[in-house]
Amino acid sequence: MRKIFYGLVLAITMIGCKATQQTAEDSTVMTNIDLVNVQDDKVIVSLDPGKFTTTTTTFYIPKTVPGTYSTDNYGKFMENLQAYDYDGNQMNVTRLNHNSWQIDQAGNLDKVTYWVNDSFDVEGEEGVFSPAGTNIEKDENFMLNLHGFVGYFEGLSENAYQLSIKHPTNLTAGTSLQKFSTPESQSNTGLDVFRAKRYFEITDNPIMYADSDMVTFNLDGMEVELQVYSPNNAYTAEDLKPNMQKVLQAQKDFLGDVNSTDKYVILLYLADMQELDARGFGALEHHTSTSVVLPETMPLETLNETMTDVVSHEFFHIITPLSVHSKEVHYFDYNNPKMSQHLWMYEGVTEYFANLFQVKQDLIDNQAFYERMSEKIATAQSFDDTMPFTELSKNVLKDKYKDSYYNVYMKGALIGMTLDIRLRELSNGEMGILDLMKKLSNKYGQNKPFEDNELIPTIVEMTYPEIQTYFDKYVIGSTPIPYDEFFAKVGVEKAETTINTSYFLKGQVPYIDGKPETNELYFREGIAYNSFLNDLGVEPNDIIKTINGKKYGIDNVYGLIVSSQGWTKDDTITMVVERDGEEIELSAKAKKPTAIKTSLKEMDLPATDKRVQLRKAWLN
Repeated sequence: MRKIFYGLVLAITMIGCKATQQTAEDSTVMTNIDLVNVQDDKVIVSLDPGKFTTTTTTFYIPKTVPGTYSTDNYGKFMENLQAYDYDGNQMNVTRLNHNSWQIDQAGNLDKVTYWVNDSFDVEGEEGVFSPAGTNIEKDENFMLNLHGFVGYFEGLSENAYQLSIKHPTNLTAGTSLQKFSTPESQSNTGLDVFRAKRYFEITDNPIMYADSDMVTFNLDGMEVELQVYSPNNAYTAEDLKPNMQKVLQAQKDFLGDVNSTDKYVILLYLADMQELDARGFGALEHHTSTSVVLPETMPLETLNETMTDVVSHEFFHIITPLSVHSKEVHYFDYNNPKMSQHLWMYEGVTEYFANLFQVKQDLIDNQAFYERMSEKIATAQSFDDTMPFTELSKNVLKDKYKDSYYNVYMKGALIGMTLDIRLRELSNGEMGILDLMKKLSNKYGQNKPFEDNELIPTIVEMTYPEIQTYFDKYVIGSTPIPYDEFFAKVGVEKAETTINTSYFLKGQVPYIDGKPETNELYFREGIAYNSFLNDLGVEPNDIIKTINGKKYGIDNVYGLIVSSQGWTKDDTITMVVERDGEEIELSAKAKKPTAIKTSLKEMDLPATDKRVQLRKAWLN
């Protein structure tokens, strides 16, 4: 029955196929997604590329997409790809690998069709980071990160696309893609038509179909749209609007005259923790929007704090890579990606700005900012601190480097911070890294990518000769950044204190991590454990099997955190871990855990001290 139904819908999608005299090189790729006739949690997609003049062509679904820096193979979610000629006959298709299909006699090709499964309801999500993933929930929700639905033909990634989406009339599209009116869409409220100048715009504009829980507000000429999907109606867009309005206004004020988008869209998907659902929480940036996935069980205060941090980061990507990026980013190769060496800027400076603006706009105080930077230093030093950052960036998809990717948000941000301090020092407080990014944005802009090797010389030319030494030592070179020296320039010094921690968290830094592909929880490397974990005898990479007889994994990690909060000093905690393939039982009393915290504090200096003046220029 399923094959028959699939065949029936495939036949329906072929009605109205028309020949065209355009060559595929010049034509618009006509794309259709049917969100109404969902079958077995799958939707059907069709693409008409126009008339080919080549004898063969290859159709691709992305292996990697910008912003994820991982190999995800979205073609694994495609089924039953078929090619049809202009008479409706099936053509010969050879699947070359997860993500590519070769089609012979391409001159006869009218269209390809295929079924798409979503990633959210796959155990482990095939390792796909949830904000880059997809959801198909018939008549309820469709999270369309379009790289998971729409592909491209060889040589046609720069062609225009027209995307027609048939959707349930009770669902509304949240997206920064502009809708276009066509005769078909005018007569059908269940049809949306979008257009994109090239394939990159397809992948850069996610769409979420959900009920009309959407709010809009205007910030100095920028329209902001916030759409929220909460399966159990825990939160609405109105609940989150006040915080988002305050945060984004502060970001606009921080950026000042930096050119930004006229419209920005935030798509928030709140995952149901009681069901098989998304589990990779965070956000994925796009030029004019961001897709966010967080657990629905978060208290509102925590949800607002998390949204502040993750949306702030993604919004600042309007500077880089929106306005400042290399050719590797501008002409991104989805199936044979060549990575830029400047993740320190794309992700690091962006993450730094997401923290810096909060202190500059009085959302947090100086001490809170220092605490955040201290945590980043501690985490960054758990990685190989001698690995040249440009080398990490260029090779981040390779096995030797990919496990260090998280460090781009740690040491990358610290590169941004120390570069900022050095620029302030050399300019007597007049120039910081935001000023530098404004200069770079004016030189390049959205449609003018730079050669990868040209960026650092350009920065040196725009600033000071001493900045070349900074890059040679700490970014291109293998010298660890001497943070104490940089903080001393602004009258800040290191301090150590003993603090109380949770059993599995030190502030917001977890002692454990998860493997989405296996659902396993394990203890992290390169981090000093608290007193309880030391008493227990855990070691890095120990995999948690059970705690007091209960199995734990990513799917119930929040239950573990909550239950551990109820442990008392009289409780004996027994944990079974897997270590080097062998199960080992560990046991300890649940006394209140403590740890040594390295923090930063301001030196006691007179207000006239040049270090205090430099600090004020830096932060205030």
